[in-house]
Amino acid sequence: MAGKLSKLKPGASRSVHLLVAATLWTVVGISLMSRGIVWLNGLGQLWIVLPGLLLGSLKSLFMLDRSAIKSINRIIATRDGRCIGGVYSVKTWLLVLLMMAAGCLMRNSSLPKELLGLFYVSIGWGLLFSSRTAWVAWKKGDEVPLKKNTGMGV
Repeated sequence: MAGKLSKLKPGASRSVHLLVAATLWTVVGISLMSRGIVWLNGLGQLWIVLPGLLLGSLKSLFMLDRSAIKSINRIIATRDGRCIGGVYSVKTWLLVLLMMAAGCLMRNSSLPKELLGLFYVSIGWGLLFSSRTAWVAWKKGDEVPLKKNTGMGV
């Protein structure tokens, strides 16, 4: 029975897992940034995008890069053929769900749209900027683990 079920799982190579990781960080980053920019533009407060980009860059360089590299190295250390959902650990998927719930709560709260726009732009830019680590890993191939970088060069 287990053998039949394993044939149904959407298994993928490490290279595909790296591509999926890079794509997820990129798409989510662009989506969050876009939503924040639309809110800020509608309020005539587009200038708030600049501090959002600065905060997002700092978050990327000091927090998200480390997380991205940890995920990339975990993918590289696994075998080919793992389920595509295994691109992230269960702990990471739970964190994603928690962040999505927090985003829903924030959107439905009485927080000013300017503050929400700042959050969305900074978080979105941080994810988009840190996605470069997964894109570099995907381009290099899955044979070499990444080390913590000190800035732009991964």
